Amino acid sequence: MSKRRVFDINFPSDPEPTAAAAPSPAASQQPVHAPETKSAIRSGEPRRGPMATAISENADALRTRAEVEQNIRAENDRLAHEFVRLKMLGLVVDRIPLDKISTSKLIRDRAVNRDPELGELTESIRDLGLSNPIRVEEDGDGYQLVQGFRRLSAYQALYDETGDDQYRLIPAGLVARGETLQGLYRRMVDENLVRRDISFAEMAQLALSYAQDPETDTGSVEDSVAVLYASAGRQKRSYIRHFAELLEIIGSDLCFAEAIPRALGLDLKKHLTEAPQAQEQLRAALRDRSFSNAEEELSVLRQVLKMSSATTSEASVSSRAGMAKTTLRCAVPAGTVRCLARDGRIEMAMERDFSAVDQKRLETAIAAFFEALDGD
Repeated sequence: MSKRRVFDINFPSDPEPTAAAAPSPAASQQPVHAPETKSAIRSGEPRRGPMATAISENADALRTRAEVEQNIRAENDRLAHEFVRLKMLGLVVDRIPLDKISTSKLIRDRAVNRDPELGELTESIRDLGLSNPIRVEEDGDGYQLVQGFRRLSAYQALYDETGDDQYRLIPAGLVARGETLQGLYRRMVDENLVRRDISFAEMAQLALSYAQDPETDTGSVEDSVAVLYASAGRQKRSYIRHFAELLEIIGSDLCFAEAIPRALGLDLKKHLTEAPQAQEQLRAALRDRSFSNAEEELSVLRQVLKMSSATTSEASVSSRAGMAKTTLRCAVPAGTVRCLARDGRIEMAMERDFSAVDQKRLETAIAAFFEALDGD
C-alpha cells in the first residue's frame, strides 16, 4: 500500500468541453458583470489590504507633521534672530518695575537732586505720558540704567506722589548684554550731547569720575574726554578739559558747579592757573558762605574773579612802570581775540586750544602775520 503525501492537493479534472447553449432572448439583454478580482487583475493594480492602507496613511500623517514642525522651528529661529537684532538696537520695549532698576553701574553725568526742570518733565509725563522710553541693560534679576536718568527720576517722583500703579512700571528699551563699559558710557553721553541743557561742569565731572574709575582703561582726564566725547567737536572737548581743570582746583568747594556759564568758567580757570595765589582766596570765599541758590554762588565767583584780576593787573602795571603798551579786542570768524602789545612782545588770547593746531599751520600763520604787519 503506497503512502499518500500529506501535502498533495488533488485538483478536480477539467470537465469535458461541451457546446455552449444558445442564450435566450431575455438573457442576452442583461449586462454581464465580470468578477471584481478579474477586473483588478486585468487593470494591473495590486490589491491592498486594510493594514497596508492604514500604514500608508500613518506614514503620510507623520511626514506632514514633520514638515509642519520643521516650518515652526524655522519660524521660531527667524523670530529669535529678529528679537536679538531689535534688542541690540534698543527697540525691544517692556514695562519694568522701578524697584528693579539700579543706577549704580554708570556714574551719571547729571547733578543729582538739583534739576530745576524736573518738575516740568514730571508734569509732561503726567499729562502726555512718556514719549521716549529709557534704556536699560539686564543685570541678574534686575536692570542697570543706561540712558534716561531724568525720566526715571520723574517717574519715581510721580509714583511717590500718587502711588498709582501706572507709574510703578516704566517703559524701557532693552540693551543686549555684553556691551563694554565704554560703550555704555558712550550711549549715555551721546544722548545728552544732543541736549542743550547739560552744562560743561557736568560733562567735566563725568570725565574726572571716568578717569578715576578703576574699571575703565583711562588714567587721565584728557584720555577720558577723548573717549567719552568722541562725537563732540574739537572746541567743545577743549572747553570740557578746561572745566575739568577748574573742578580739580575748586570743585570740592562748589555747590552749584553745573550753573557756571562757559565764559565765566574759562576765565576762572585761566586766572587761577596764571595766579596760583588766588586759588586759596577763592576757596576761602566759597567756604565762608552758605549758598541757597546758584545765583548767590555765581555772584561770589564773579566778584572774586574781578577783584583778583584787578589786583593782578595793578601788580603787572607797577612792575612794568614806564613801559608803553597797547590792548585791543579783535573779532574774527572763530571768535574774539584779546591782544596785548608792548615793546618786544605781543600776546593774543581767545577761547581756542592752539596746542591742537598742526605745527606747520602755526608757522605759516605766524609768517603771514608778520608779513601783513610789515607789508606796505
